[in-house]
Amino acid sequence: MEKQIAIASAACTVFGREGYARASVDALAAEAGVSTRTLYNHFPGGKAQLFQTVVTWSSSEVRDAQLARLRAVLDPERPPRPDDLERDLVALARAFVGLLADYPNHFALVRHIHAEADHVPPEVLTAWHEAGPAPVGRAVAEAMTHLTDAGLLDPHSDPAMTAAHFTALTSLTIVQSTHYGVLPLPAAETDRVVRAGVAAFLRAYGRAEAGPAG
Repeated sequence: MEKQIAIASAACTVFGREGYARASVDALAAEAGVSTRTLYNHFPGGKAQLFQTVVTWSSSEVRDAQLARLRAVLDPERPPRPDDLERDLVALARAFVGLLADYPNHFALVRHIHAEADHVPPEVLTAWHEAGPAPVGRAVAEAMTHLTDAGLLDPHSDPAMTAAHFTALTSLTIVQSTHYGVLPLPAAETDRVVRAGVAAFLRAYGRAEAGPAG
């Protein structure tokens, strides 16, 4: 198991640097300090199996971090207050954006997944989606439902669409403009984008009772 973890960890570096199509089994083995035979002994499916393992492992790690940040800001056990809504949504977006700096290798992988989707095995794309984006999307939708039930968001909106629009207007905007963290924005610009995104979101989905961010 330790050898598999070491190989997967090294592969994360190679795939993040080279992408899926350009990464060779020889390069993967060299980065891990093992022979290609040893790599195949642990990953009989070769590069495809190793990439799926790395993507699933990395996505699960970031998913857990993202869900923890979601719970910390929008604790389902804490009744949401109208005066806190904008402040909380800004804090949530900032927390999600912070993942870019905390998990650079993961977002390098994701950047390559999007760029090379035509060359990545379909089962790898499915594994990535199910390990990370799908459960996070469901959790954010549940958080939006909680806010809606509290009378803070439009009761006629679809929670999944509400969650997707919140992400698109805030953290996804930063992800795309920085090319998944490669070219970080100055802190002041990040804050401006996040606040503008939350303001736009609340104009579309908010109720008049919600207060300003602090």
